[in-house]
Amino acid sequence: MKIVSARFAGSSVRTDRKPAPALPEFAFIGRSNVGKSSLINMLTGHSKLAMTSSTPGKTRVVNHFLINERWYLVDLPGYGYAKLSQKGREELRGIVRDYIFHSQEMVTLFVLIDSRHDIGAADWDFLCDLGENGIPFSIVFTKCDKLGPVALERQIARDREKLLKLWEELPPCFLSSSETGRGRDEILSYIESILSAT
Repeated sequence: MKIVSARFAGSSVRTDRKPAPALPEFAFIGRSNVGKSSLINMLTGHSKLAMTSSTPGKTRVVNHFLINERWYLVDLPGYGYAKLSQKGREELRGIVRDYIFHSQEMVTLFVLIDSRHDIGAADWDFLCDLGENGIPFSIVFTKCDKLGPVALERQIARDREKLLKLWEELPPCFLSSSETGRGRDEILSYIESILSAT
C-alpha cells in the first residue's frame, strides 16, 4: 500500500463523538513509551503526524488520522501508565475500553510490544482481556533494531512460546523498527489485504 495522504481528522473520548465519515479503522495501542507514535509516523511517512514524547501517558484521547481518504489509523491512549493518579488511570482505561468494545468500525487492533523485554504483566492482562472478549488483534514487536539478530530471535521465540500457552494459534505478528522502517511494508500490506476483502 502506498500512503498518498495522511491527515489528522479529530480527537474524541467517546465512540459516539468520532469524526465523520464512518470508515474502516485500524487502531494502535501499547504500554507507554513502547514507540507507538514513532511507529505511526513511520507507517504514514509523516515525521510529525503523531506527536512523540518521552513523557509516559502523553496520549489522553482517541486520535483519528485519515489515510488515503479511505480508512482511519487510530491512535489510542496507552496502558500501564504508572505515573498517573488512580483516577487518571481509570479515566484512560474507560476511554480505551469504550473505543475497543463499542467502535463498530474498528477492523483490528494492533497491540505494540517492546521486543527488548519479555511480555510484561500489563501487556499480558490486556491481551487476555482481548482474547476473552473476542476482539480481533495483531501484535507488533517494536524497537527491533535495539537488539542483535540472535538476541532478537531468542526474545521473540520466548514471547511466542508464552503466547501459545493461551492461544492455540498465534494472531498475526510483525517485527518493526521506526528507526530502520522494518515492518512498514508488511503492516501496510496486511491492512490493504483486509480492506480489499471487505
